[in-house]
Amino acid sequence: MKIGALEAGGTKMVMGIFSREGERLVEHTIPTISPKETVPHMQAFFAEHDVDALGVAAFGPLDLSRSSPTYGTITSTPKLAWQNYPLLKELSGGRLPSAIDTDVNSAVLAEIKLGAAIGLQSAAYVTVGTGIGAGICVEGQLVHGLMHPEVGHMLLRPHPEDSNPNGVCPYHDGCLEGLASGPAIDARIKGDARRLADDDPTFDIEACYLAQMCVNLILTASPQRIILGGGVMKRKILFDKVRAGTMKLLNGYIGHAAILERIHEYIVPPKLFPVSGLIGAYLLGLRAYEENE
Repeated sequence: MKIGALEAGGTKMVMGIFSREGERLVEHTIPTISPKETVPHMQAFFAEHDVDALGVAAFGPLDLSRSSPTYGTITSTPKLAWQNYPLLKELSGGRLPSAIDTDVNSAVLAEIKLGAAIGLQSAAYVTVGTGIGAGICVEGQLVHGLMHPEVGHMLLRPHPEDSNPNGVCPYHDGCLEGLASGPAIDARIKGDARRLADDDPTFDIEACYLAQMCVNLILTASPQRIILGGGVMKRKILFDKVRAGTMKLLNGYIGHAAILERIHEYIVPPKLFPVSGLIGAYLLGLRAYEENE
C-alpha cells in the first residue's frame, strides 16, 4: 500500500509517497500559485501513484472540525486566492481515507513519533520564519478546539530597545509574528538580517520575544519539550539566548528539573527539519487509513 502526503506551503507544495512503514518512495515539489494552477498537478501526482490514503499538512487557518461540512477547507488565509478553498475534498475526491491538519501540528506529530520529542506525550513545535506558527500535542493528541492554536499572534511586551515595537502584523500591534518573524527582523534593521553578525544586538531583541513565547507556552500548555524550527532558527546563537531568557522570565516559578537543570534538552531544534511537515502528513494519512481498515 502507499500513503500520499502533502505539505502545502505558501511558496511551494511538497508531495511525497510513503510505504506503510514510513519509507519515503517519491518526493516532488511544485510552486504554490493559485488553486486553479496548482491543484490539478497535485491531483495528477497522487492519481499516478494510486495512493490508498492521503494526509495533508497545510498553511491555515483551516476548518479542522470533522463534523463540519467544510472540513479540510482553508479559511481566512491572507493568501487571497486560497481563501475558503476545500483543499482536502479536492485532493481526496471524497473517496480516499484522508486527514488534514496545520503544517505545524503535523510537524509536532512527526517530531513526537520520530524526532526530537520521541517518547514524550506532549510537545510544542514552533516554526519561526516568514510567519510564526505552532503545533501543540498534549497527552498524545494534537490540540484543536474552536479551531487550532494560533501562537504566532499571542501578544507580547515590547523590548525597550526595539525600534519597531508595534511590529509588522496587519492584524495586531505587538504580536509574536509581528515582532519576531523574519520580515519583522528585516523591518527593524531596514535590511537583510541574514547579513548580520551573531553578536549583533538585534538577536538579543529577537531572543527576548521568543523567550516570552516559550514562557507563555510553558505556563499554558505545559509541554514536555519545546522545539524551535524555521528559517530564523538556523541562526544557532539564538538557542542559548532563548533558553537564558526563558529561565530569567520564569524566575524559578516552575521548579521542574527539565527547566532548572536540563533547559538545553528542553528547548531544542527539530531533528526532522526540513521534512517534519511532510512526515507528519504521512502520519496523518496512515492514521486515516488505519481508522478505515
